[in-house]
Amino acid sequence: MPFPLAYCPDGHQRLERLRMLYEQRPQDRIFAEMRVPNEVLKRFAAEHAPGYAPRPDPEDRAAFWEALLAGRREVCDDSIPVAYLSELDQGIYGAVVGGRIQYMVHPENGWVSSMVPPILEDWDGFGRLAVDREGDAYRYFLRLLECVREKARGQFGVSHFILIDGLNFLFELFGASRTYLEITDNPARVRDAMDFAYRLNVEVQTVFFNAIPLLEGGTCSNMAEWIPGRIVSESVDPFHMASVAYFERWGREPVERILAAFDGGVLHIHGNGRHLLPAVATVKGLKALSLLNDRGFPPAFSVLSGMKKRTGNLPLVVEAEFGEFVEALEGRGLPGGVLYKVKNVPDPAVANACMDRVRAYRI
Repeated sequence: MPFPLAYCPDGHQRLERLRMLYEQRPQDRIFAEMRVPNEVLKRFAAEHAPGYAPRPDPEDRAAFWEALLAGRREVCDDSIPVAYLSELDQGIYGAVVGGRIQYMVHPENGWVSSMVPPILEDWDGFGRLAVDREGDAYRYFLRLLECVREKARGQFGVSHFILIDGLNFLFELFGASRTYLEITDNPARVRDAMDFAYRLNVEVQTVFFNAIPLLEGGTCSNMAEWIPGRIVSESVDPFHMASVAYFERWGREPVERILAAFDGGVLHIHGNGRHLLPAVATVKGLKALSLLNDRGFPPAFSVLSGMKKRTGNLPLVVEAEFGEFVEALEGRGLPGGVLYKVKNVPDPAVANACMDRVRAYRI
């Protein structure tokens, strides 16, 4: 039978490999997404300046993803072409409880992200927080899901988007600095807010999964491509500049609780959070971990072997430049059990030739 997505005609083969990566966790094979130049993204960058912007029109965003992902049809790699609802990925959680949402354009990847300034001045307002399901923010959420779903139907996938629970939600309530003070001064209230955040995130993600059908029984992911089951995308960013003990006290339980509410989840770690790797790798329900690059820290690809030793057989996702990836591929120096996001691949023909070698690679 033909694959459900026209932009991914060899999708059955891709899902077979991705299922192998996330369920069997083979350490002798590698997986890859090949990123080639895209004229649609170049036009977006030329037409949009970075910075704050009005709320984007759902129809326009759906059309953008349709055009952008059409350029992926010639590349036969281990990726699933997916739209990422960046308009929802942070700000929606605060907006539906009364926060003032702000949008920001990112020309380099075509995103329009969102965030809210701190919602509360003190704890007196916390008891009045409630989800406004008839409000403008919630209606926009539903409308965006509808527009992108209809445009994607039969063509490309729609990715899950980030959770904002635990201390991440406290950041939306009070801002980051105030949150750490509240943990010391009002730990019981912080726990109450984390419980509220859990219920809110479960609702938002359940609405997403009810609106966006699974692809062959799995969740599309901008980070991990596709994983069987209903998988959420979690963040431990508030702990990147904290100790492992701090994460164990305030981070592990909220993460494990919300992953258990679904079929598991994926996480990302920034450069300044790599000391958390051994602890995060043991989070129950974790399916994959993305190692991000940040200024002031060695690129994850350059220190990957060392990080693999700290994460065991957990599937990792790592960016690599095309030249360094090919050099390591030819020198048989690529650690296995990894999905490599290869940037600046010259064209689809080069990408497909490289993928032949990726599929044949054995350690």
